[in-house]
Amino acid sequence: MLRPLGGGREWQADPAHLRPATQDERLSAGVRAVNERARAAAVAFLDVELPAPPAPVPGCAECDGLADRRRRAWLRYDGSGEADANVLLRRHLAEEHGAEHEEVRGGGAGQPNWPTL
Repeated sequence: MLRPLGGGREWQADPAHLRPATQDERLSAGVRAVNERARAAAVAFLDVELPAPPAPVPGCAECDGLADRRRRAWLRYDGSGEADANVLLRRHLAEEHGAEHEEVRGGGAGQPNWPTL
């Protein structure tokens, strides 16, 4: 049975297809685990839910590009890049979509809106 470096669900794997994790993979997994613990601690300490990531407006190329940027950062376990993409997407939504965006916003505060794989 295998388990991610930072903890999580175990899974089975064929030993012939295994290799040791690279230094970068170990570092990324460790950083992600620390970020997840910090997020959970912030929610518990503050007793508030963190806001859901902004949802792109359907059909907007700029929104789609920023959402893809956020997704790629999330896949790299790059919390800083993910946060940057969220800031840029929120700014774009406010400047380009204004009140129109209120009707299509996904999820409420505390409801995960993570990028799909």
